[in-house]
Amino acid sequence: MPTRTLQIPTTDGQADAFAAFPDHGERHPGVLMYADGFGVRPALREMARELAGHGYYVLVPNVFYRQGPAPLIALPEYIGEEVRPALMAQLMPLIEAHTVERVLSDADAYLRFLTTQPEVCAGPVAVTGYCIGGLLAMRTAAAHPGAVAALAAFHGPVGADGPDAFAEITAQVHLGHAETDVTPEALGELNQALDAAGVDYTSEIYPGTVHGFTMCDTDAFSPSARQRHWDRLLPLLDLTLGGLKPVPPRLPELPES
Repeated sequence: MPTRTLQIPTTDGQADAFAAFPDHGERHPGVLMYADGFGVRPALREMARELAGHGYYVLVPNVFYRQGPAPLIALPEYIGEEVRPALMAQLMPLIEAHTVERVLSDADAYLRFLTTQPEVCAGPVAVTGYCIGGLLAMRTAAAHPGAVAALAAFHGPVGADGPDAFAEITAQVHLGHAETDVTPEALGELNQALDAAGVDYTSEIYPGTVHGFTMCDTDAFSPSARQRHWDRLLPLLDLTLGGLKPVPPRLPELPES
């Protein structure tokens, strides 16, 4: 599986990024993947490689590049409850400094870069995100309705911008919520706002999960919920981008003996 460390030109400098894509010498649909608050690290690279194995070019930018290359803070191999508060104390100023204006400016740069890579085929792309990356994915899809065909967000604060933020989304959407993040009542309100905006979506609480359930290097990880996340994400991408994927050549039929 080919991988690359890249530099994405932005209006504020160069964003370091990780990319993974199939080794077939072909062009593939593009997927912009936003990391959770802990950023680009081995766990995210593993997820990008797994997704790329299904026929996609996956780009994972360091959204906090203004403060330096990833990783911005020293992360243990396993992020447990005992270290989480100290890590979040370091990360919250970075998250708070990443304003909507910065998000949208960067999204322009990320999509422009992604769609001009020689391994990426022409056509729309998908955007997926985890935790705070889910909100960034929502903002990106809303700002680029013609370019983003699919949007998936997992255990993210996707409703943080209010119901009006959904009005411009034309992508097909899947939202996977942690049980500890969203009450059934809040889920109902979110889904009503998506209905009112005319969004084509699925939105569900993953049973028995806590915030961060997709991340294998944290104590929130749930193997079954991560598999459920793939079971929702991959069909969504196939439905929206499958027509862009290269079709293997048909093998000649062998003559009957």
